[in-house]
Amino acid sequence: MSTPPAAEGNTMSDANARLAALRAKRTGAPAAAAATNDTEEDPTKVWHKTACVLCSNNCGIEVRLDGRKITRVRGDKEHPASKGYTCEKALRIDYYQNGRDRLTTPLRRNDDGTFEEVSWDVAIAEVAERLTGIRDSVGGDKILYYGGGGQGNHFPGAYARGVLQTLGVKYRSNALAQEKTGMFWAQGKMFGKQNLGAMGDFEHTDCAVFIGKNPWQSHGFPESRNELNKIRNDDKRKLVVMDPRVSETAAMADHHLRVRPGTDAWALAALLAIMVEEGLTDEKFLAEQCTGWDELRDLISGADIADCARKCGIDEAELRAAARTMGTAKSLSTEEDLGIEMAPHSTLNSWLQRLLYLVTGNFAKPGGMNLPLRLAPICGHSGEGEVDPVTGNAMLSGLVACAAIPDCIDTDHPNRFRGMIVESANPLHTLPDSKRFREAFAKLECLVVIDVAMTETARAADYVLPACSQYEKPEATFFAGEMPANYFQVRHPILEPLGESLPEAEIHSRLVAAMGGRPAGTDGLADAAQQGREAFIEVLGQASSSDPDVGAKLPVVLYDSLGPTLGNMAPAAIMFGSAMQASMRYPDEVRAAGVEGEGLELASNLFDKLVNSPSGMIYSVSEYSQTWDRIAHPDGKIHLYIEELEDEFRSLADEEPAIGQDRFPFVLSAGERRSSNANDVIRDPEWRKKDKAGSLRINPDDATTLGVVDGDRVRIVSKRGEAEAPAEVTDTVMAGHVTLPHGFGTEYPDEDGEHKIHGVAVNELTDIEDRDWLSLTPHHKHVRVALEPVAG
Repeated sequence: MSTPPAAEGNTMSDANARLAALRAKRTGAPAAAAATNDTEEDPTKVWHKTACVLCSNNCGIEVRLDGRKITRVRGDKEHPASKGYTCEKALRIDYYQNGRDRLTTPLRRNDDGTFEEVSWDVAIAEVAERLTGIRDSVGGDKILYYGGGGQGNHFPGAYARGVLQTLGVKYRSNALAQEKTGMFWAQGKMFGKQNLGAMGDFEHTDCAVFIGKNPWQSHGFPESRNELNKIRNDDKRKLVVMDPRVSETAAMADHHLRVRPGTDAWALAALLAIMVEEGLTDEKFLAEQCTGWDELRDLISGADIADCARKCGIDEAELRAAARTMGTAKSLSTEEDLGIEMAPHSTLNSWLQRLLYLVTGNFAKPGGMNLPLRLAPICGHSGEGEVDPVTGNAMLSGLVACAAIPDCIDTDHPNRFRGMIVESANPLHTLPDSKRFREAFAKLECLVVIDVAMTETARAADYVLPACSQYEKPEATFFAGEMPANYFQVRHPILEPLGESLPEAEIHSRLVAAMGGRPAGTDGLADAAQQGREAFIEVLGQASSSDPDVGAKLPVVLYDSLGPTLGNMAPAAIMFGSAMQASMRYPDEVRAAGVEGEGLELASNLFDKLVNSPSGMIYSVSEYSQTWDRIAHPDGKIHLYIEELEDEFRSLADEEPAIGQDRFPFVLSAGERRSSNANDVIRDPEWRKKDKAGSLRINPDDATTLGVVDGDRVRIVSKRGEAEAPAEVTDTVMAGHVTLPHGFGTEYPDEDGEHKIHGVAVNELTDIEDRDWLSLTPHHKHVRVALEPVAG
């Protein structure tokens, strides 16, 4: 293949020189600022500040190193949110950092399906040629970008903008589009934007309510376990949990509403109807701050409480007691999770869950639900009628629904996706119905994977580009959403990149250059950055005004120009854009957090503090009442009534839920969170100290009927596949309900290099057709299966 010319002024030798300088400075001042020494002589006694990457909390931690090995982990007491807290999972992050399937050099697939190592120059040139070939022949809108970050890394998706703009890519997707988009759509209807999500003030609440969520394991807010224990030990505070399982959180609850699997909508409808019937609603709040209450009240009042109680399997008296606890609490905070988002009536569940705190007036107040300020939104906003180009399914939050992706590839439709870029994601393992995804991905003309490890998706790629781990580069996430003070942490690198791996910022910069996409208006910008921040801001403003491409590709522009002034923190240059937005959108709140300045001076000072605060920092302080300023509806009110969900709500009266079917009598929750699993970034099964095989949890009565005891192997059969797992007999699950953990079933090499599958890959069992009608969210928590004991 011929090598396309690089853009003038950004040659491959320039990029190599910049990377060499970046690596040479990794032992300089920025890295030293992220470490504290107990002794100057012994490097194994140095504590390096960073964060856990295993859930969205990203608790601040400190680690000790012995060479490249992470030997000790403790909570970082200087972190403004976690304050030294961490759970047991963070102690094992070395299994992620030093996995045996780490990628160290670019790979190209041969015709026989094997891979060969190639240089970065070859990989970048060929990937650029293949992708621009698709763009030039059928259009860049035939390339789909999937991923862009996980629970610990959000920089890649931002830096990818440069490549996507250069190629003309219009369509994106990620894991949110199989989990959260129904929830985002509902909150968009209520608050005016799909990226406006109310967060619970659990630290100060009198009543914490968790629906389909087990924060003891899934966390979701700072110091989760500490806060749960505080609530449990305070007689004046209450805990309400709706969950079919007796989870760790449910076992602590004042009210455990043990709903039958898949019947959450009936339980939520009953709770709301009770609140209306018993006068537990805040009529003043609803009249003054909301619209649509009259229509909503009539709809809710039509629910038959006794019938809903029968269908969800919860005694009506229990539902009434829980409703009274919520309705009379001085403050209420609530959070939902995948238990109701990946189950029947997914989007309807998310609407009804939000109504619990709104009809009781628990909004914009201490201990209630508030809209936090964010440095960047975690999702986008889609307009009415925005659909994918092939199936016509709704693109909520601007994302192609994950369950629609195979049909957007494996088809003769002229607008089908021909190429894909997959970054920091593993869709062939994590999305529903893996068989269907493998069939579809085989039809792609070019699949490029950018990742840390040789994942299941990487094994199907045409090119695999190795990225640095999250501890070998600056990184951050935009999950943090606290009130009244919000925080952010830009993590510092604590290790050199492994092999020839590169930070995604460098990969995307090289691709943009190889595709000839470097904005012409950036000439002189790097020189201005060397002269000082004031000169840089002036030239950046001029460049943005004269060339719209500068703004469209701003992350890469910042990396190429401001990045070289930051030493080993070069990929953190992207935060300058976030700092500028924050200083313009909410300058008073930024100054209230102790950042000084006006205008661009404020942005520059905020950026410097973000980059030079290795434990993280408080970047905004608000009043609870300022939540109202963030409502995006022109009337400034919450719109309670969602007309599109009215028919589905009314249909609950005629629908008769069933736990299973004759052929598949059990309901499987595929993806339970346990102490022995996290997200899929840890692929080494040895990190699990217990439940190494990923047991199938089954009720004692069902175990007796099947004739199995603890440890016996059970075959699980769904309409899409089958698997085997050892049984764990426990009354934490009800009869007819079984669970498997996520994060298992990955292919991983043992010490001899032999690749083995460890545990059950739950998406070999899930069906892509079992999904929500609007968001296409798959029913992972409600998979119908049959069970049979395995002989011997």
